[in-house]
Amino acid sequence: MEYGPLPTRLASPAQEILMSRPQTATFPPAADIAAARERATETMDVIVVEGFVGETVIGIHTSEADVRQPVRIDVAVGVPRNFACTSDRIVDTIDYGRIRDFLRDLLASHAHRLLEALAEEIAQRMLADFGAHWTRVAVAKPRKFDDVDAVGVVIERRRRAAHEPQDAGERSVLARLGAGMFPHGDR
Repeated sequence: MEYGPLPTRLASPAQEILMSRPQTATFPPAADIAAARERATETMDVIVVEGFVGETVIGIHTSEADVRQPVRIDVAVGVPRNFACTSDRIVDTIDYGRIRDFLRDLLASHAHRLLEALAEEIAQRMLADFGAHWTRVAVAKPRKFDDVDAVGVVIERRRRAAHEPQDAGERSVLARLGAGMFPHGDR
């Protein structure tokens, strides 16, 4: 396969050193990447658990320490093609009863202080354990304040394909390998 010429100027001396070594990695052709992007934007069948309410200890204020309070959780999980639509079998879809059971167990056992962290755990578990390709999670504290109905957070996550770059906040493998090689002062 031919992927075109390498750039003549690289962004950093470290990249120049790495690129001067023989290249053994193969990269997917542009057509494969385009097809993967198209699949990533396919219509999703969405399974929802809406309005789940449970009690848990969560919060950063002293008034919330060791005090169970209600939280409302909405979870939507997407799958590219829900075969249960034609098979009519529960094994071909994500069982919303299992999602409900997971939420009940999580609220009884988690140690998160922020709704954001709780929502992130729910989202990551939907992707990893339930087979979702996409998820939206809303977590709220109803009537936290007298003058608002609820405060909370809504996050969306999706599975990352192997060829996709990491999020800007995540560190690459090379960055982690080089961690600690330079003093933390001026470089």
